[in-house]
Amino acid sequence: MHVTARLQAVFGPATQGDTDAPVVHKHDDFEMASEEDLTHFVVETDAEGHHYAVRDDPGPTTTDYG
Repeated sequence: MHVTARLQAVFGPATQGDTDAPVVHKHDDFEMASEEDLTHFVVETDAEGHHYAVRDDPGPTTTDYG
């Protein structure tokens, strides 16, 4: 018996819900804090086209001994 078949036997078939209903996206406190943290990053692109994030103001790190 396949894993999904076993899960379906235990929990029943997956329900799709109303596929025509709009998706409701709610912002909670955690998500707003995460978005605030992400504002401190800038997306950089190197010569080969790779994208990576860099902090605007990196500040002290654990390797700064000064």
